[in-house]
Parts: sequence; structure tokens; C-alpha cells
Amino acid sequence: MAALLLGAVLLVAQPQLVPSRPAAGQQELLRKAGTLQDDVRDGAAPNGSAQQLPQTIIIGVRKGGTRALLEMLSLHPDVAAAENEVHFFDWEEHYSQGLGWYLSQMPFSSPRQLTVEKTPAYFTSPKVPERVHSMNPAIRLLLILRDPSERVLSDYTQVFYNHVQKRKPYPSIEEFLVRDGRLNVDYKALNRSLYHVHMQNWLRFFPLRHIHIVDGDRLIRDPFPEIQKVERFLKLSPQINASNFYFNKTKGFYCLRDSGRDRCLHESKGRAHPQVDPKLLNKLHEYFHEPNKKFFELVGRTFDWH
Repeated sequence: MAALLLGAVLLVAQPQLVPSRPAAGQQELLRKAGTLQDDVRDGAAPNGSAQQLPQTIIIGVRKGGTRALLEMLSLHPDVAAAENEVHFFDWEEHYSQGLGWYLSQMPFSSPRQLTVEKTPAYFTSPKVPERVHSMNPAIRLLLILRDPSERVLSDYTQVFYNHVQKRKPYPSIEEFLVRDGRLNVDYKALNRSLYHVHMQNWLRFFPLRHIHIVDGDRLIRDPFPEIQKVERFLKLSPQINASNFYFNKTKGFYCLRDSGRDRCLHESKGRAHPQVDPKLLNKLHEYFHEPNKKFFELVGRTFDWH
């Protein structure tokens, strides 16, 4: 199951199409960082392509499958994706440099292409929703979520392997999850899985129809239908096909096939989770039961979570 996590993930909702050129509010913000004309001229290419502010952002969640989602979405010819996580809205040292700096981090794209960036930390960062709204209140947001308990285990696994690679010791997951015989609710990984808390913050600034929630667990099992939903949400023509996905039996998850070239996600994705005592796992499931119900009520749909 953990090995499958490497695979897919995506989506729902249908807002209006956002123009590829910066809206009036964006232009004003860009002038504060310089001038819109200078920013675009500096970022222009001889073939007519230019750097554009994103019209779509994958806002999270961490260890929810954001990289898989971005890679799958990049199969579409009308999508230009930023290669790295930009961390513009959540890191003060980046945000203080203004939208001119943010624009410079975007890929070159044609006027018909949709520019997309993904930074998973956005979803759980309190300041980010208002900042994104200030840039473009009509932006389309993608949020990919997994079973909250599984996401906690993936969160721990990533940090654990980061320490292993650096040959540094790291406590067992039980040491993080349990304190004084009880579930440690101060563990940051637990907080990141309280989806209703973070979603409430986003809904203060964006209507639900502007946020497409991708079911990460379904994308793992069968990515193509989920990607089709994302295409519809983003008003993209149906260009991604079932033939773009194939199940890699060795890795245990779906990989991508693009123009005859096969590629899978990095080996760091889909790592096996640590063995957890069943009683502790049940405590984790019980802890998320009520928060999950609140999230389902908030977004008007349910997910197949414990």
C-alpha cells in the first residue's frame, strides 16, 4: 500500500477560466515590484514565449502526491509547470522580493499555455491564502489529499530517510506519536493532516468552486479518471489519454509514458512506511475520525478514509 503511494492523484469543481495575462489586481502588484512591462520584456523569448504568473497553483498537501500530480498534468501540451517548489507565499525571504521575483521563477510559456506551480506547504501555512488572493482572486487551486493517517506515516518516512542519507540518528515513529501514554497531538505531522482546519482558512478567501480536491488514494489506484477531472476543472482540452499511464509491476505503482518515453517518479517516492503497532494505528484512526467528518461537511463530499 505504501509502495503504491508513488503513483497518482487528482480532483473536482469548475470555476471560470482565468486569462493567461495578469489580471488588473496582478498588474498593480507587479508595478509595485517594478513595472509589468519591464518584467515581461525581461522575461521574453525570441519565439514569442514569456514568463507568466501562474493561473493554477497546487497548494498541497505535503506527502499527498503533489509531485505525481504535477508530473501527470505536465503531460498536457497546454501546461507549463515550474520545475521546483517556489515557496513564494510562505517564505518571507521570497515574498519580500515581490511578484517580480515570483515571475522570474516561472517557466517560459506561450499565450495559450497554463502556467502551474506547486508548493505543498501552502495549504497549511496560515498567511498564504490571503497572499494568493491578493495576487489573483480568480486563480484556480488544486489540492491533493490522502487518508490522513497514511499521510502522517509518509511524512515521518520522508524525514526519517533524510536523516538516514545524512547518517544521522532519528527517533522511531512511536516516539513522535506517543507522549505520556497518549497520542501526541503536538506532533506537527498530525496537525498537517487536520484538513478541515486548513481548509477553513482557504475558504475565507476562495469559494469552494475555485478549489479542486484530488483524491490521492484513487489516483494511486487508477490515475487516468482523476486526471480527466483535473483537465475539466482547468478547462483544458482532453489531451491526456489512458495510454499515458502504465502499471510498473516492479515498482508497484503507475508510471508515465510520453511520446514513447517511459518515466517513473524518483525512487524517494513510494517508500515503505514503518511498521506501526496496530493498537497505535487504531488510535491514529480514531483521532482523525471527527476531523474527517468536519472536512467532509465542509467540502460537501466524502473520501474512503479510515
